[in-house]
Amino acid sequence: MRAAAEVAATVVDPEMPMLTLADLGVLRSVDVGDSGEVVVTITPTYSGCPATAEMRADLVRRLRAEGYDDVSVRIALEPAWTTDWITEQGRAALVEAGVSPPGPAPRRSGPMPLRLGPPRRSLTCPRCGGPEVDLTSEFGPTACTALYRCAACGEPFEHVKEI
Repeated sequence: MRAAAEVAATVVDPEMPMLTLADLGVLRSVDVGDSGEVVVTITPTYSGCPATAEMRADLVRRLRAEGYDDVSVRIALEPAWTTDWITEQGRAALVEAGVSPPGPAPRRSGPMPLRLGPPRRSLTCPRCGGPEVDLTSEFGPTACTALYRCAACGEPFEHVKEI
């Protein structure tokens, strides 16, 4: 039987399957108790993330398939997930899949400022590396992504928003 943490680290994100939950940074811990119970702790990318239920189900299914009968998944909302938790391997996997990885997460103290226009991001095309990109839509196929188009190669691409 493989170690529970090793098994959990191979589960992929349902919305971005090029990333494991570990590389995405949502897999926080895997604890095995004395009687064999497994408690996995995850922090979703945001508190209303619709993929959380699927992440939970995938973790339970994979661990049970490896012989762990007593599996539970805890949701930890503090500290809040940040795109800074995506590993370097995860960032490379995003680029390889044609998705622009996030830059550094914004640093805040106090209330979040209200901005009425789209955020200004400094990013390059993950396909050709071109620096001139145009925002197509602030909302991509998932709540965590925005859509861009490269001015150099003309290709559309997703960008993971900095959180």
